[in-house]
Amino acid sequence: MDNGYLLGVDIGTYSSKGVLVTRDGAVVASHVVEHTLSMPHPGWAEQDADAVWWHDFVTIVRALLTKSGAPPQRILAIGTSAIGSCVLPIDADGRPLRPAILYGIDTRATAEIAALNAALGEDTIFETGGSALSSQASGPKVLWIRNHEPEIYNHTRYFLTSQAYLVYRLTGKPSIDVYTAGGFAPMWDIEARRWIPERGTLVTPVERLPEVFWSCDVVSGVTAEAAAATGLAPGTPVIAGTTDAAAEAVSGGLAQPGDMLVMFGSSIFFVLKTEHLRRSRAFWAANFLEPGTYAFLGGMSTAGSLTRWFREQFGQPELAAEAAGGENAYAALAELAAHSRPGAGGLVALPYFEGERTPIHDPDARGTLFGLTLRHTRADVYRALLESVAYGIRHNIEVMAGEGVQAHRILAVGGGARNRLWLQIVSDVAGIALEVPEQQIGASYGDAFMAGVGIGAFHDLTEVAHWVKNGRRIVPADPSPPAYETGYAIYRELYTQTADLMHRLAAI
Repeated sequence: MDNGYLLGVDIGTYSSKGVLVTRDGAVVASHVVEHTLSMPHPGWAEQDADAVWWHDFVTIVRALLTKSGAPPQRILAIGTSAIGSCVLPIDADGRPLRPAILYGIDTRATAEIAALNAALGEDTIFETGGSALSSQASGPKVLWIRNHEPEIYNHTRYFLTSQAYLVYRLTGKPSIDVYTAGGFAPMWDIEARRWIPERGTLVTPVERLPEVFWSCDVVSGVTAEAAAATGLAPGTPVIAGTTDAAAEAVSGGLAQPGDMLVMFGSSIFFVLKTEHLRRSRAFWAANFLEPGTYAFLGGMSTAGSLTRWFREQFGQPELAAEAAGGENAYAALAELAAHSRPGAGGLVALPYFEGERTPIHDPDARGTLFGLTLRHTRADVYRALLESVAYGIRHNIEVMAGEGVQAHRILAVGGGARNRLWLQIVSDVAGIALEVPEQQIGASYGDAFMAGVGIGAFHDLTEVAHWVKNGRRIVPADPSPPAYETGYAIYRELYTQTADLMHRLAAI
């Protein structure tokens, strides 16, 4: 096979990244594009598929070709990933009919979740889909469009998700990968790996859902129209791809059952590779990226979005210093947090700024800063936010263990994994060791490897170990700071004591 290049592009919540990689894993060029998230109403999260997703893809590919000088004909295959699973209705001509409704951070479809549970029964949904319905599920969001935007629903030819739209723009073929299709509960049969036609009257006919592929399967080649827009060569193979967290798991070296990835992105996502399907009402079960592979999944609604919020609202000194050519604002804020002792001076935060996913599944949960005094500083508040995410990770891991699911190796990846203080806090709070890959490239690197599998350059995804090397290892302090035990106990009780008040606020 030609020793050409593999192209990977990932569309994230607030930024997109692409890499051009040789077959032995060397990055030839990379490029990042920042974008925004639209929140037109409380609990809504949307993005424009053309102005954000496709725009970023085209910009990145053209930049990679320019930076590398690589002839387009030398690109062997293309892999994509993106935030998911999202809901994007397109018409018969392939045009988006509205902004895409995003993944679990969009909590608008609570009434539809209740209606589907009542119509089908929670046990039936759990048995066929492997998980309970939550704000992460795409089926209720499709039903929301049907209920609230009937004109858009009636003109919809296909409901796509994020990376599926990129593949559609590249190939003209509507598709979705098996892993992402699992997010379209209650329309998906997790055992048979097919759509469920009988539920079409409740949600949408399966004819409006795309053809299903495994993530590394080649869907088709780049069309002449897409080649003109991107600079790619016509006919270049394009794989089905997957959601960003799964691609990030590949880029982090997730290979064997018992490996778990903790993705520190705008949100937290957990991907634990298992030998069999492990159904859970608190988490999500899924087929993974290749036949015979499975995943146990969880996710917290906020992580990096909290640090971004603090930077934008209270980090003016750090932003000003960065603008003047000084240190990166996030790095400066990490140093600021280090001036606060473990326990943040008796300040406990709940990170539920956009509701919460696992394990509490409460879209109406709200963020909290508890215990504020006049003695507290910006450093205390920022550290409390970092610690709140660590408490949430511990909460998830403890509930997983209660269901008999435990990780043998935990990999930490994503933008937040560059914050060594944050990783140490997580390690100390949760009592876990974290392995950080040597290269923190991200999901686009996994996309490139999957593209290689798709064209036969590699046998399967376990061979990613040839690309990914372990870097540092973060281990818990001995002894762990006692303040964390107190803080965690308050964290757990604080939600149960205030949940009713949160729901009253959400109803305003």
